[in-house]
Amino acid sequence: MFSRDHIEYEAIDLPDRAEMSDDEMRAASAAFHDLMTRRHTVRDYSDRPVPREIIETCIRTAGTAPSGANHQPWHFVAIADPAIKSRIREAAEEEERRFYDGGAGDEWLRALEPIGTSAEKPHLEDAPWLIVIFAQRWGHFDDGTRFKNYYVPESTGIATGFLLAALHHAGLVSLTHTPNPMKFLNGLLGRPDHEKPIMILAVGHPRDDAKVPKVAKIKKPLDDILTVAE
Repeated sequence: MFSRDHIEYEAIDLPDRAEMSDDEMRAASAAFHDLMTRRHTVRDYSDRPVPREIIETCIRTAGTAPSGANHQPWHFVAIADPAIKSRIREAAEEEERRFYDGGAGDEWLRALEPIGTSAEKPHLEDAPWLIVIFAQRWGHFDDGTRFKNYYVPESTGIATGFLLAALHHAGLVSLTHTPNPMKFLNGLLGRPDHEKPIMILAVGHPRDDAKVPKVAKIKKPLDDILTVAE
């Protein structure tokens, strides 16, 4: 964390160390890969509630992510209130209608066809929780003066990845939603102007009849995403 007080570098012994053999590491990495291949982006949510403490624990996990200068430039707003979720859906669908009515361009809309999306976003009300992720472009001391944050998009993106993995590990499903623009979320949620909303996560349990796009199961092979220099 950043502080007005001068903080000198002080080294401490590594507090946590995983002592694993190569075989144990292979097994652990394979098990995590198997877990994450069962993560799906879901738009069909059941009405089964999710306890607040689970959401809080997953967000606490996100807060352990590395960040530029350890400034942790993120803020999460978790929403279960039906009235607020309804207002978010209404505002998001207004932006989405502009997007699908020509704002996106033909190429972008063609790219979305296999995903089966539209301007209608019922998941924003159906999911028991919405988590809105804000990136903090700068921070403030107690007296209101501000300081700069560093690598804000990168840091917040890493924390969001931690959050998605934590939610899946907890047995939940989620959907990343990025209406454009998203500035309406600052006003709806009372967040300051120096915070930029970057994503809405719908979180909950899938309906019994939940569907996912077939194309979503097609992932690039390792050779397409990896170059090794040994």
